[in-house]
Amino acid sequence: MSAVIIDGKAVAEEVRADVAAKVAALKEKGVVPCLAVILIGENPASVSYVTGKRKALAEAGMADKSILLPEATTESEVLSIIKRLNEDTSVHGILVQLPLPRHIDEKTVTAAISPDKDVDGFHPCNVGKLVSGEKCFLPCTPHGICVLLKKAGVKTDGAHAVIVGRSNIVGKPMALLLLRREYNATVTVCHTGTKDLASITRQADILIVASGHVNTVTADMVKPGATVIDVGVNRIPDATRPKGFRLVGDADFESCSKVAGAITPVPGGVGPMTITMLLWNTLESARRATLLCSGN
Repeated sequence: MSAVIIDGKAVAEEVRADVAAKVAALKEKGVVPCLAVILIGENPASVSYVTGKRKALAEAGMADKSILLPEATTESEVLSIIKRLNEDTSVHGILVQLPLPRHIDEKTVTAAISPDKDVDGFHPCNVGKLVSGEKCFLPCTPHGICVLLKKAGVKTDGAHAVIVGRSNIVGKPMALLLLRREYNATVTVCHTGTKDLASITRQADILIVASGHVNTVTADMVKPGATVIDVGVNRIPDATRPKGFRLVGDADFESCSKVAGAITPVPGGVGPMTITMLLWNTLESARRATLLCSGN
């Protein structure tokens, strides 16, 4: 048995083409969807992520009002910039790249962003709406996973979804999203305090691994025919590669792919969907703003 590979790159390209077409249609009405990404400092990973986001914005035909700030920027200065962007009607989305320098409080900064421009879906208001099942900006990675499941024809209604990891960015919102009636899954969340993890993961029809550790899930932990969604991105040394390392997920792809019915690779699985759904949220914000301005 060999698992079907869920091609996140191909799905992302399909969704981005749809986004670009809708952006072009909005431009004809005089509205240019715009995202402002705030990057503080020069963390290599953060710089790489922001570069990728800005490239995606350009490809989608969106406006880019990103702001790059030095490491020494104070919290009050960041909050002042966010306030200005909140009031700027030409800006539809605001994203502050994490992690932040130690002298800046993440919760304070996140809460300062207008919920109507919180395209990351991290504002307490949007988190509350996610919990209560109201319409809101959905966190990009969980939303992207749901799109992957749908495109791959994976049935969620009545399925047992097991999530390994309880982070605020993936684990918790993923559980809340799958619990919504449109997905209607039965959800179990596992974490570092879970006893006998394998006995639970083997019950999963859909197994989502977001632990942040290599080989958290191996073949013996996967129910035959299950769908495995690997959210992890880990660097491991590899002298055969030009950069001296290669990327792997949190699940052992080699062994799990021989048991699972479908599986996402790393790279090329969940990763491309995260920025894609950020573009989707920015587009949605611009569309909402257009409706408000038209009085509809």
